[in-house]
Amino acid sequence: MKRNLPLLATGAILLVLFGAAAVAYDGFLSSRVIVNLFADNAFLGIAAVGMTLVIFAGGIDLSVGAVIGFTSIFTATLITGRGLHPAAVWPMAIGLGAVLGALMGTLVHVYRLPAFLITLAGMFLARGMGFWLNTESVGISHRWYDALANFDLAIGDAVHVPAAALLLLGVVLVGYVVGHHTRFGRTLLAIGGNEQSALLMGLPVGPAKIAVYTLNGACAALAGIVATVYTSSGNASMGIGLELDAIAVVVIGGTLLTGGRGHVAGTLLGVLIFGTIQAAILFDGRLSSWWMRIVVGALLLTFILLQRIFVRRKS
Repeated sequence: MKRNLPLLATGAILLVLFGAAAVAYDGFLSSRVIVNLFADNAFLGIAAVGMTLVIFAGGIDLSVGAVIGFTSIFTATLITGRGLHPAAVWPMAIGLGAVLGALMGTLVHVYRLPAFLITLAGMFLARGMGFWLNTESVGISHRWYDALANFDLAIGDAVHVPAAALLLLGVVLVGYVVGHHTRFGRTLLAIGGNEQSALLMGLPVGPAKIAVYTLNGACAALAGIVATVYTSSGNASMGIGLELDAIAVVVIGGTLLTGGRGHVAGTLLGVLIFGTIQAAILFDGRLSSWWMRIVVGALLLTFILLQRIFVRRKS
């Protein structure tokens, strides 16, 4: 029960926020609003799943937003500018994200360099490469993009779930299985709990750390592809600050920022909290978007303080 307290707290906050918005604004409880919470935040959620696994191992990755921007302009440039098919471009984009993640993971592990600094360098590299490709927004017009934008899974007559929401749920499910029901996931949690103990236990610390950064790079690239489908364009400035949003929803979702304990499902709840605040501000029409930052900041501070208390009691 104690292990799941952060997850339960996150779920309770989501219910309170959503319930308050449903009471305050007519139509907030509609199926369309609920589905859009998933679809509109799909690329944030996909990036946050990868970030969750990195934080499981006590790491951090500040390059996520920049990789999303690079992936979006890389994808748009090759599809629109070069006439390549998305089926050829998407694997290349995900591969580049994975390669950058693997490089950062190798530097973090082999040379014992701080993940903060290495991924900060990765952020500048990815963002710079994106602007080198194109400083302007590039539109994408392709039948696959049109098909994905118009696709939805009908559940009854009232509920229509778009492709982005389905992909988010699929990534969360895979992340949950990997993080909580595989040896790899247990190794990540052991590393985050105490890396020296994990080494003494004979766990593959090095390969696991490199693999998790590789996986996170692939998730960030996938998020960038989803963003291009969502906007039908690519832009090197896309995703600025999104790495901080991803870290915020992971922590609000109940994952210890120091690693060793967390919940992939909690990250999804954190994303939904983020989306609920955004939707409530849009429904109100009078509040500035900065109110979302204020509320998220307050929640983040609260969860960090609670984590500190939890760690002290545990020690």
